[in-house]
Amino acid sequence: MNNLKKAAAKAVLKTEEKVDLLTFQLKRKLNMMQPLQIVTYRSYGTENRLYVKGRVLVDKGIKQSEAEDTVWENLLNMYRRFETDEVPNARIQLVLNGHVNEITTDVEGYFVLNLQPKTPIKADDTWHPIDVKLIDAPVKFEEEITETAYVLVPPPDAEYGIISDIDDTIVRTGATNLLQTGKNVLLNNAHTRLPFHGVSQFYRSLRLGRNGKHNNPFFYVSSSPWNNYDLLYHFLELNDIPQGPLLLRDMGIDESKFLHSDHMSHKYKEIENILITYPKLNFILIGDSGQQDAPIYQKVVKNYPGRIMAIYIRDVNIQKRSEVVLGIADELKAGNVEMLLVKNTLQAAEHAADKGFIFTEELPHIEKEKNLDEQQDK
Repeated sequence: MNNLKKAAAKAVLKTEEKVDLLTFQLKRKLNMMQPLQIVTYRSYGTENRLYVKGRVLVDKGIKQSEAEDTVWENLLNMYRRFETDEVPNARIQLVLNGHVNEITTDVEGYFVLNLQPKTPIKADDTWHPIDVKLIDAPVKFEEEITETAYVLVPPPDAEYGIISDIDDTIVRTGATNLLQTGKNVLLNNAHTRLPFHGVSQFYRSLRLGRNGKHNNPFFYVSSSPWNNYDLLYHFLELNDIPQGPLLLRDMGIDESKFLHSDHMSHKYKEIENILITYPKLNFILIGDSGQQDAPIYQKVVKNYPGRIMAIYIRDVNIQKRSEVVLGIADELKAGNVEMLLVKNTLQAAEHAADKGFIFTEELPHIEKEKNLDEQQDK
């Protein structure tokens, strides 16, 4: 970024901050900044360091969706997700194993903290709870406001990790068609959004691995905004897809992403952080051909040789993009990393079984779920 762009970025950032501050002050005077809530995002860490992220917002009353919700209710909930009222300069208290830490929210209401436990946490459990409490804010609140943050710490005997995209990899969104994407995102909820056929059983088979302990960790890296976190998390729950940290994107203006696309840099940075955090753990990468997953994964393989066991790319049936994936796959093959462009989940599962990532006995279960999913679509 040249000096002109940097100056423009700083000017825009300052303007946005001033507008946010004035808006916050006006809504506070009009008593529109109540009630408050803490939103926590599932994250990850190690026995010696835990990464915690969350946000303080005005509670807009977004309720967990039901199967019978109307299109209007879905649209209203989506509006509430994006029409956020952030609470800056709120003081947050985090308690882990009796040790207290404090942090202040930024201008968009986010708080991010790398906790270092006084003593290493026990790796007996995969998920570790952290008590979070709002102790002060520039907005009056009377009732105690608390939440629990959960941090994933992979056990020492995990065989490998899985890093997966979400849109058009797990859930059908039509990301290559703007109109279709808008319809799926705005008018559907966690119940009515559809997973790809067989993906739930395949992911459970990967979590099971070959040691039978169900402890291979999942990480979901997506360009979806944090505003959709609750919807995506509920979708994973409803479809019995293994839980894992959801690493989404901040839609606010940021100097590091001003005047250029942030999709590729965001996903690569998140994947890189995971690989750095777990230097002894190798990974399987899963994505789709609709956007930039294949080039991103190629860059990961190049910069972290020997760490990627296999790559599965779901084909979204656009010839030009399929050709790009196949070209990258040919290049990676020379380095003994297989990138497969697959039409369906079963093809990826068959390769995983052949390579010894999952039990061969899992294949009939994956095929059965795939067929059931296909029948339900008819």
